[in-house]
Amino acid sequence: MINLLAILQVSDEVVVTGVDALQKISGKLMFRFAIDLLSIIILIRFVYFPVYKKREFYLTFFVFNIVIFLLSFLLNKVDLSLGAAFGLFAVFSMLRYRTENISIKDMTYLFLVIAVGLINAITKIKFADDQYEYVFLGIINALVIAVAFLLESKSVIKREGIKIVVYEKIELVNATNQMELIEDLKTRTGLDIYKVSVIKIDFLNDSAQIKIYYYE
Repeated sequence: MINLLAILQVSDEVVVTGVDALQKISGKLMFRFAIDLLSIIILIRFVYFPVYKKREFYLTFFVFNIVIFLLSFLLNKVDLSLGAAFGLFAVFSMLRYRTENISIKDMTYLFLVIAVGLINAITKIKFADDQYEYVFLGIINALVIAVAFLLESKSVIKREGIKIVVYEKIELVNATNQMELIEDLKTRTGLDIYKVSVIKIDFLNDSAQIKIYYYE
């Protein structure tokens, strides 16, 4: 009878401890997830979209971030090592869609949303008060967003654009006439073109495919 009471008492203590631990983990999960989601909304909606005007990657960015965050947070509770975290990061950052061509800049933002998810999930900084931990994470996320915003703004560096055009003045598609080619393209397109490169020349139709580089 005594042994049975002892087992029930121990069992009851384990259950209470487990509930307390679950509540603590759930609280941290919700706060960290809120910081992560807010950061991604600001990064994608107010930094990425005003520049590139693309909505087709919204789902990709948000799903990648959320899945990486949840997976890393849960694995972190079973002592995920730093090496394993970077390995997980590398695996997801190398993923490419075979049916869709993704530009380098879109891949850069994909890299950013994965990095933000990992930062918010596995960062371990001990503070006397848990609130300071969330403040610290907020500062780190704000720095990432600020750097992306500054690099995308015209105030720091000129933003560049690339277009491919079909050009019919085949006589100007020559290394000795490059300046005349650029001036003619500037006049026709109204773009601030600073460099051109010839992709393909079609002598049969007297035309060429030219890649133009310009400042927006």
